[in-house]
Amino acid sequence: MSRSILAVVLATASCIATAQMTPVGLWKTIDDDGKTEKSLVRVSDKGGVLSGVIEKIFDPAKQDSKCDLCSDERKDKPTLGMEIVRDAKKTEGRDVWEGGHILDPNSGKVYKLKMTPIEDGKKLEVRGFIGFALLGRTQTWVRTQ
Repeated sequence: MSRSILAVVLATASCIATAQMTPVGLWKTIDDDGKTEKSLVRVSDKGGVLSGVIEKIFDPAKQDSKCDLCSDERKDKPTLGMEIVRDAKKTEGRDVWEGGHILDPNSGKVYKLKMTPIEDGKKLEVRGFIGFALLGRTQTWVRTQ
């Protein structure tokens, strides 16, 4: 009897660990300085394609901000509630999601995207780049859910 309980516990723990090695969830975004908390972004999976929406902005002065520098359909739309991550897909055989884009609502620029869960899924490396992944910047987001 104790072996079957142990098997269930181990199987459950394995599922939980695997579930955390995904960008899906609620993330606290941290500025490039590595210290300043900027927002909460909810990353969702719709049929294997990830998207991310800003759910909260920490800076009270930016609560009503709009993406006035955006050049697509998000131009002049409120930043709060805006989809900033689009079309990321899992790379086969790796815990990496790429092929999508990420918007920097402060500059209006759209970058190619690579997301990699690290530290057992507690953090997420988010890399935005133009052209090659070597030419860009990386932020580390922290999982809140």
